[in-house]
Amino acid sequence: MEKNENILGVIKTLFKYKKLILWTCGAVFIGSIIISLLLPVYYKSTTTFYAASPDFTNPDKMFGGSNTDFRYYGDNEDVERLLTIATSGELVNYMVDKFNLYDHYDMDSTGAKAPFYIAEKFYGLYTVQKTKYDAIEVSVEDKDPQLAARMANEARKKIESINLSLAREGQRQQVEAVKSSILNEEKELKELSDTLRKLKTKYSIFDIETQGETISSLYAGASANLSRMQGKYDAYKNNPGMPRDSILRTKIALESSKKQLESLKKDVELFNEGSSIVMILSEQHESARKQLSWDKERAKKIEAASRSDAPIVHLVESAQVPIVKSRPVRAVIVLAATAIAFLMTILGLLIFDNYRDVNWKEIING
Repeated sequence: MEKNENILGVIKTLFKYKKLILWTCGAVFIGSIIISLLLPVYYKSTTTFYAASPDFTNPDKMFGGSNTDFRYYGDNEDVERLLTIATSGELVNYMVDKFNLYDHYDMDSTGAKAPFYIAEKFYGLYTVQKTKYDAIEVSVEDKDPQLAARMANEARKKIESINLSLAREGQRQQVEAVKSSILNEEKELKELSDTLRKLKTKYSIFDIETQGETISSLYAGASANLSRMQGKYDAYKNNPGMPRDSILRTKIALESSKKQLESLKKDVELFNEGSSIVMILSEQHESARKQLSWDKERAKKIEAASRSDAPIVHLVESAQVPIVKSRPVRAVIVLAATAIAFLMTILGLLIFDNYRDVNWKEIING
């Protein structure tokens, strides 16, 4: 019963001040119409694109040599990088200079805080977001629909340009690192070559594989020849009927065989002494030569990749000139303002009517 009385009391109060409510809501309704008509009209233009995979600028992926599959689209890291670029100060400064936004937005460009205010103004009309399908949307609002489309497309192109510059800078650093490594490798290879040449001269080694087989064969042949000549000489010397000239010639041949064997023995000892170190250095030299050749080829691939027109983004839709305004939505403004005025008027009247007998001065003064 008490609840019904309270409701009836509220209704009674509203009817009591119905003219005031109607006049207030009517005034707000008309005023909001006038204000909404005076508000500038903005048009929004949007371009949509996907991040391209860094594999397009990876020389290993471009020219083969990688065991992983080539990716066409970028991952979350690539998307986040583009989003960061899209909201960077470099992009804002470029757009301000490109479209002369100080004059376009009628803002002062001489103050110390001018860059901050123009950036705030630009960010208020510029939005970047990732869609639920992991695409990137760049939108620009402006009073001029054609300018909005041009600014959105130019922002996307600048995002591509900045990202490409970052990739090029990374590749340039790679090339410098590889070239620095090449210089060190060339120096080490020259030192190895000089050392190897000196050792080969010292130990009379020219071809370690064939020379080893040749010396061994010659030494075995000389040893067998010495044994044969020694046997022949002993047979001639112990034969009383053998002419002295034959014995002398055989003795001379025997001495020659001994000297030849001694010479070959020195060659074998010298070869054995130097073959191990020469073989080790030869293997190091070959390994260093292959590494140097591989690094030179890699430097060429990186430089070729840095000059290629690799895609940075995959364009889904370029920004088009909008034909429908994005704001203000005048009907929403008028209805929202009128509804708020209606509710606030009712609330104010109920408070005033319920507490009109209260001595507010006494309460305020304690």
